[in-house]
Amino acid sequence: MLRATFLHLPGIGPATEAALWRDGVHDWTDLLERLPSGGVRSLSRDNIARELAASERALAERDAAWFGRRLPDAEHWRLYSTFAERTAFLDIETTGLSPYAGIVTVVAVHGGGRTRSFIAGEDLEELPAYLRRFPILVTFNGRHFDVPFLEACFPAFIAPPVHIDLRFVFYRLGLAGGLKRIEERLGIGDRTGVEGIHGLDAVRLWQEYRRGSRESLDRLVRYNRADTVNLEPLLRRATTDLERRLLGPGALAAET
Repeated sequence: MLRATFLHLPGIGPATEAALWRDGVHDWTDLLERLPSGGVRSLSRDNIARELAASERALAERDAAWFGRRLPDAEHWRLYSTFAERTAFLDIETTGLSPYAGIVTVVAVHGGGRTRSFIAGEDLEELPAYLRRFPILVTFNGRHFDVPFLEACFPAFIAPPVHIDLRFVFYRLGLAGGLKRIEERLGIGDRTGVEGIHGLDAVRLWQEYRRGSRESLDRLVRYNRADTVNLEPLLRRATTDLERRLLGPGALAAET
């Protein structure tokens, strides 16, 4: 999808990008080869050539942030298939709905071939440094929940430069509601051992742990990890569906 993307080029918006696709311009190479001498609108052929050369360098250097800075936030999903190995899936548990009336208790990060849990009072302070190895963050409603909580918990916290919030990606696909509802509708995700646990249960399990129940903490960690690990197949499904919508036969006309 990334090589079929032109939105990161100055002077090219959604309508122009869709027109290029309809005209059979499938990737950066096609664009450079088929450009008229006058370029695209206000962008000259020479400028486009320079921008495409910069795109190739950023891709070769595995610089996801370079593309993230140039793409609209709503299009960050286009980077996933190219930079999957540099993507962190994250979910947090808290004692409240507001970062000013609750604390972060457990955080799971799934990426780079492993899933790691961070626990308040044990190793939660290691989370910001750990996340810095990933330029792409994937959450569900993280823009309004997870990231504000982490910013309140760690005043110097800086989120990865690319953020794919699956709540809004799925809304674009016509799927609204919470994470578990979308999992059920799509038949995606594994919750073996934590069936029936929800957000309020996570608060209760933390309180039980604080009163001495290590078993409750173990269950909370498993629940949090399920929320996090399940984001990966959901994102794969969402990116596949969006790619088909944008690039599949007959889909481009519908988009415009």
